[in-house]
Parts: sequence; structure tokens; C-alpha cells
Amino acid sequence: MNHHRIGIIGGTGLYHLAGFTNRKWVRVKTPFGAPSDALLTGSLAGREVVFLPRHGRGHRLLPSELNHRANLWAMKKLGVAWVISVSAVGSLQARYRPGDVVLIDQFLDRTKQSAAHTFFGRGIVAHVAFADPICGELRRLLRQSARAVRARVHDGGTYVCMEGPAFSTRAESLANHRLGCDVIGMTNLGEAKCAREAEIAYSTLAMVTDYDSWKDDGAHVTTEMVVECLRRNAATAQRIITDVIPRLPAEPDWPCHDALAHTIMTDRKLWPAQTRRELAPLLAKYR
Repeated sequence: MNHHRIGIIGGTGLYHLAGFTNRKWVRVKTPFGAPSDALLTGSLAGREVVFLPRHGRGHRLLPSELNHRANLWAMKKLGVAWVISVSAVGSLQARYRPGDVVLIDQFLDRTKQSAAHTFFGRGIVAHVAFADPICGELRRLLRQSARAVRARVHDGGTYVCMEGPAFSTRAESLANHRLGCDVIGMTNLGEAKCAREAEIAYSTLAMVTDYDSWKDDGAHVTTEMVVECLRRNAATAQRIITDVIPRLPAEPDWPCHDALAHTIMTDRKLWPAQTRRELAPLLAKYR
């Protein structure tokens, strides 16, 4: 069994995957506080998999309450080299219909939480490249799998990351629509930034639930609409994940897996001992 694990972050329903065996919930303590929940480890399609319910089992955490550093640190500690993010999004363009899958490749940050989206600071400075924030290799494999299971999939797109928890005002939604952005959500930017610093290949399966509020020829988004579409989307996501896992390589040798190389500005002799310990899973190969 390969020991480079595949991580999945998503809704609670996703871990009821057919063939997901040797299941064990594991609690991970991190220097950044508690992850969203315990992490479910197990085997799927001959690979070791780690699943994290993004908002906790029973959906107990607001998007702005998610501890992205703790979540990705825990994934790194458990040997995860790839993360597939399954995320509900609103559509900002008519061509993305509820039930569609958008394989985004860009982000626009509308949050105010930059300090919570990096492992660095506290005496160690690093600046990772983030021009292409989604792992291209993983996105291509997800595209193949989405097509293989006959999902309606769109290749590429910009994800606006807002804080919430309220949905957009109509003015905000229209502005994002007119700007030409594609989908909107509340969680993936912080995950992607922390994944890049942790040298984890990260890609998003953005599952469209609604048209946000820019589209004036239908009802504006309600929680009921979102929940109903979430149920349908979960089945699609399960099919894609089950198909893609055997496609992933045995060894993590993509550019994202060396994302920290040449990015740490601070002289190693000056690294504070405590920060060095906190970042041990990330810095092990750069000491």
C-alpha cells in the first residue's frame, strides 16, 4: 500500500463512499489549534485516503471559523500529498448551471483574513508563488474523471472567495458577474494558500448549487435551494473521486510538491526554535 495519502476535504456525506474500507477516525493536535473535526483515514481503490469534513460533522463551523492552517497541517502530518476539495459554489455566469462541476484555476480574494491563510511569520518569512493557485496536474486528472462519469464539467474558471456567512447582496453579485468571474464560495482560498505552503497538490471540484443573486429572472439563492442541490451534487462528486483516485501517481513529484524550494527568505540560523518545531512537517526537507 502506498504511504503517500490522498486527502479529500468536503461535506459530511462524502465519506460514505462505496469501497472506503479500514475506516478510522483520527484526532490530530496542531500548533494552530484544532482542525474542523477528526480526520477519517482508510483505503479506497488501493490507495490510502484521508477525509476531513470541512465544517465538522453536523455542519457546526461557519466558513470564517474554519481553521485552514490546522486543517492542512493535520493533512500534511498524516502524509497527504494531494488534496481534492469538494465545494459548493454559486454560479456567476449563465453557462454554469446548478449541478454542473467547474474545475476552477484561479481565485479572487474578497476575504479579510490573510494572516490566517499562511503558516509563516513568527520569525520565518517565506513567499510562495501563487500565480497558478490550483495544481494543474491534479485538475487535469479530475477533468478526465468528470468526463468519464459523464458529469457536466467546465474546464477553468475564477472562484471569488468571500467571507459570508450571508450570501452576496445583489450589487455585490452583479459586480462579480460583470467582472467576468465564474463562481463564488466562502472557503477554498485559505485552503489553497495553506496547501501550497505545505507542498500539497490542491484542486477544487466546484459544485454549482445556485445562481447567487445577480440573475434576476429567478428566485434569489436560499438555503433550501442550496441544500437540495448539495444532495444531488454529492453523488456526482463521489463518482468523480472514486474514478480519479486510481489515476493519481504513486509518488508526489509535481511542481506543487516542491513549492517551498527557494522561497524561505530567513537565514536558517535565525529560525526561532518554537516556529521551527511548529512548522516541522513543512520544513523537514529544508533544514
